[in-house]
Amino acid sequence: MEAKEVKALVEEVNKKKQPKRGLPKTREGVVVSDKMEKSLVVSTVRLMKHPAFKKYVRVTKKFHVHDERNEAKIGDRVQIVETRPLSKTKRWRLLKIVEKAV
Repeated sequence: MEAKEVKALVEEVNKKKQPKRGLPKTREGVVVSDKMEKSLVVSTVRLMKHPAFKKYVRVTKKFHVHDERNEAKIGDRVQIVETRPLSKTKRWRLLKIVEKAV
């Protein structure tokens, strides 16, 4: 192989390399349970347009979240970020507490 062919092959391989990972997903929600050790259940709300009625409906979803320092309590508004799987159900971790409960 000539040098030009090798260079062309190297450039082709470099083009096929996987792109860098994007930013992780973040969500904001309210803590509904803090009974587990280093874990929370956070409920998030989003608006979804109903396919038949064309009306916006509130949809809630609960996420199991890792809280390393056990700092969030029930009623706190928190921001969570996607992470690697930490257990069977935990794929999110606590990023920050936006607002403490009264």
